[in-house]
Amino acid sequence: MNDLLKNLVKLQSLEFGGARPADRAQIASLREKIPSQILGHYDRLMARGKKGIVPVRNQVCTGCQMRLPIGVVATLMRDEDIQLCDTCGRYLYLEEAQPEPAPETRAKTARKPRKRKSTPPAMAA
Repeated sequence: MNDLLKNLVKLQSLEFGGARPADRAQIASLREKIPSQILGHYDRLMARGKKGIVPVRNQVCTGCQMRLPIGVVATLMRDEDIQLCDTCGRYLYLEEAQPEPAPETRAKTARKPRKRKSTPPAMAA
């Protein structure tokens, strides 16, 4: 992920997480690193209470849950340019691949045998 997207993610985590007075200097330095056009769009989304940048999981925008065109995902994978979701307008980034935890192997517990249903006695004719 390029530096611009990393800065946006850090900025959002600081601002959405309830910025403390100690974080104000870090927020200001991050805002200086981001171009004004991108920051303006990001601020408009944040003013409406929406996240400005969201991850893409399984080719789906996690902001609006809509499937993204393969070209958008390919551009994100190549890390060529920043991308916006066509549906919700949020900036997109690919999450860093995190290793999946190993599945737990549990010992099988002994089960009780199932009871068989009893059949009613046949009626005498």
